[in-house]
Amino acid sequence: MSPAAAWHPLDPLTPDEITGASLAVRKYIAIETDVKAVKFITCYLLPPPKKAVLAYLGIPLAPGAKPEAPVPITRKAEADIIDLVNGRSFNVILSFQEDEWKVDTFDLLEEGLQPQISVEELLICERIVRQDPLVIKLAKDVGVSPEEINCEGWSIGFDERFPKSLRLQQGIFFARFSRHDNHYAHPMDFIAVVDSNSEKVLHVEFAAHYKPSPNGPSLSAPSTQAPPLEADQLAHANRGRIPPPRPAFDFLPDLMATTQENFKLRDDVKPLHIMQPEGVSFKLTGTQIEWQNWKFHIGFNHREGLALSTITYNDHGEVRPVIYRLSLAEMVVPYAAPEHPHARKFAFDSGEYGMGAMANELTLGCDCLGQIHYLPGVYVNHDGSPHVIQNCICIHEEDAGVLWKHSDFRPGGRSQTVRRRRLVVSMVCTLANYGESPSMAARRHVLIALAEYIFNYMFYQDGSIELEIRLTGVLQVYIAADGEQTPYGTIVAPNVSAQYHQHIFSIRVDPMVDGIHNSLVETDIMPAPAPTGSAENFAGNAFTATDTVLKTAAAREHEAGRERRWRVVNPARTHYSTKRAVGYGLGVKGAAVQLMTQHDGWVGRRATFTKKALWVCRDEEGAKGGRMWPAGKYVPQTRDAPADSIGNWVEDGASIENEDILVYLTVGVTHIPRPEDWPVMPVEHLNVYFKPQSFFDANPSMDVPGVRDPHSVPAFGATPQTCH
Repeated sequence: MSPAAAWHPLDPLTPDEITGASLAVRKYIAIETDVKAVKFITCYLLPPPKKAVLAYLGIPLAPGAKPEAPVPITRKAEADIIDLVNGRSFNVILSFQEDEWKVDTFDLLEEGLQPQISVEELLICERIVRQDPLVIKLAKDVGVSPEEINCEGWSIGFDERFPKSLRLQQGIFFARFSRHDNHYAHPMDFIAVVDSNSEKVLHVEFAAHYKPSPNGPSLSAPSTQAPPLEADQLAHANRGRIPPPRPAFDFLPDLMATTQENFKLRDDVKPLHIMQPEGVSFKLTGTQIEWQNWKFHIGFNHREGLALSTITYNDHGEVRPVIYRLSLAEMVVPYAAPEHPHARKFAFDSGEYGMGAMANELTLGCDCLGQIHYLPGVYVNHDGSPHVIQNCICIHEEDAGVLWKHSDFRPGGRSQTVRRRRLVVSMVCTLANYGESPSMAARRHVLIALAEYIFNYMFYQDGSIELEIRLTGVLQVYIAADGEQTPYGTIVAPNVSAQYHQHIFSIRVDPMVDGIHNSLVETDIMPAPAPTGSAENFAGNAFTATDTVLKTAAAREHEAGRERRWRVVNPARTHYSTKRAVGYGLGVKGAAVQLMTQHDGWVGRRATFTKKALWVCRDEEGAKGGRMWPAGKYVPQTRDAPADSIGNWVEDGASIENEDILVYLTVGVTHIPRPEDWPVMPVEHLNVYFKPQSFFDANPSMDVPGVRDPHSVPAFGATPQTCH
């Protein structure tokens, strides 16, 4: 599809567009710069201004207003590239003019700013370490041959011992004793630091261990601080070498049948089929979907992966905007072990790797059940070619229990039961991932899998939206000595330590509740101040809901003891009965999380967003788009929160009352691993809700028909009953 034919202005770059844009960058470099060789890290859509998009779609900016007149929209792209000779990084803005891509700006990033780590770099890390003589010797010393070395490239997080100019990864080692062996069962006892640009191992280090003492576990090293680079790393750790544990803990059934005594798959699970004999109830036009009064755009990029935008609801003929854009903007996974080098493990899975780049190709009948429609995702390879992930985004309908029900209990009374249906738009990401590097000489799949995240955006018939994040996958583990117990982890299997950690997400909500000028209301639920026995509260049962309209940009605590909650409102429109401004509530109670690290530590310094449950600021659009990334645009190897991050955005004290605002919700889980999470963790859920509050006149799902399913039958032959 050519840019001129792209019918929605927020459509992601197509494979052809990525090819054309990267070619334009190469031509520009050859003519205008001294750069000799580059690798592409990103290439994605630079979205047009918000008002231009809404005018194009005919969505009004305020209640009762007419849409603004459409204006010309220029298709733009943004790319990040790295100079392979000098290690410099550049940001490039391009526009599509006169049927070709042209470079508008070509900016050198300041020293220390690094674009995200690419899938190809993660894969190359294993090749680099397998060829390093020191790594080969260290592995051989504990009984691991070169072909059995498995290494996962990780962001290095924070390490001031290395120059800012280097593009670093840390390699975490495992042994794999057969082709499909679960290598996480065989952690090794050293970690390497790798330069991704020079493709060299720079440093190898060993973590200290915990020894028993009368006062509990005692660290073998004198300090958790990193030793100087020139120090003897093993001597500083003050412990001997530890060979990887050999017992297998496989997850593939055929391997479990050979490595586990008396293993047998359950044979009492009977088929459960999901059928829609008349087809699906949603309609897809390009990348825009319509279902049960909802209409929205489905986008994709390397960083966020799935992103939904221009979400509207048709309220009896009136198209009412709800959210301009909704996505995962950032996440970080801080680990609790303080001993070096474990303290460096706090990967920003979105900002450092990219959720889109880690997205899975989904399988019909496994990841999604029923009648499924898939959309692809695409990102750029090092050589500028597009990498297409087929079946990346899954769209389907689900039965979700009862939508509403009431029975008149009186004799002769009637009842009504209405089933709830939801539309699910989902994506699955594996950090890291099954990756294939087209630019590598040998095309092969390399397993560097760890945590899996399942993102389900769910739309309901009552006007509510739910974002469900499911967490599964394999625990990140390190080797434990015989009999070792650590205060910062669980020994999930002999000699296998799974460290305590958190998964903290930042959900970016760009609201447009009946228009783009909104306010944020904070509500605290508290006992009434009047004491029991008083004239005002004789029975002592009174409690109140107190609203506060936030006036300026702010960061707010969850305050569970106050049942605190928030809603986005539009003061320009009020409900006919409550007389309150129309709004949508933001429900985070089931997903609230508190950062457990020291707030002035490395994680708190780099991931400011983790310190508060909600952040709200005013959106400001510029030549490179609006405010997007709560931990900054360029995250790898940052040492403090950059200027373009949420902590600084709220410090400007800008008015957020009846303005174009952004809300960032901090949610997550704190994971104290259990043996039952090993070798693969059962799914854990967290849920964020967006629910109408004084937005509709009444329950908008009263017109959903109550239907008795003729395919439902008694399990054991009893006489069926009717619903109504």
